[in-house]
Amino acid sequence: MIDFSIALVVATFFAAGLVKGVSGMGLPTVAMGVLGGLISPLAAASLLLVPSFVTNVWQLFAGPNLGALLRKLWPMMLAIVAGTITGSFLLAGDDTRVTTAALGVALVAYSLYTLFARQLRITDRLEPRLSPLVGVATGLVGGGTGVFVIPAVPYLQALGLQKDDLVQALGLSFTISTIALGTGLAWHGVLQLDSLALSSMAIIPALGGMWAGQALRSRISPSSFRRGFLVALLILGTEMASRVMF
Repeated sequence: MIDFSIALVVATFFAAGLVKGVSGMGLPTVAMGVLGGLISPLAAASLLLVPSFVTNVWQLFAGPNLGALLRKLWPMMLAIVAGTITGSFLLAGDDTRVTTAALGVALVAYSLYTLFARQLRITDRLEPRLSPLVGVATGLVGGGTGVFVIPAVPYLQALGLQKDDLVQALGLSFTISTIALGTGLAWHGVLQLDSLALSSMAIIPALGGMWAGQALRSRISPSSFRRGFLVALLILGTEMASRVMF
């Protein structure tokens, strides 16, 4: 059973790193989607913390304009922390039926929006008002499900950032979210050292998957790969959400 658990973690985080290497995002979403369907979302979130933190810090500091992005996005980042710590009670409660369904709904919402919604554009006038609201909503969803893409990713994409700045902003958002989730789980007393040890082991396959994904990016169509990835998430999320009805 221990060998199977380690093999499952290695395979999951390699696949999640591969997706992140090709598309620049998706490691927490893939890891939570796969592991959350096999073990409790609380256990999956605990395993996610270390590789998510390491890969997102790498992405964060690889960009050119961290200082400017911090000045621009700090209200959103503070709101993410508050929302995540508040919403983490759902994961900490470890009601597997509820948290699995909530995770499934989050995956479905993200997949459908990204596949079919038109690209939005947020004006400079609206940004100061929307950033804290988006941050709180992202934190509440992320704290309850371990998935931090809704609505942060569509919002950041709508700000009209340059490509490198967008990738760095996503790294900033995911890094802050991961730290806040770990803080929330520790505050509720459900963050276990043995989970962190196994989570640390997942860094190697996650980084290996990222390297493989970056090498693969030039050989395939990132947009086609991303569509396939989103369709797979949609199917997985639908199956997870449907469990609450049966």
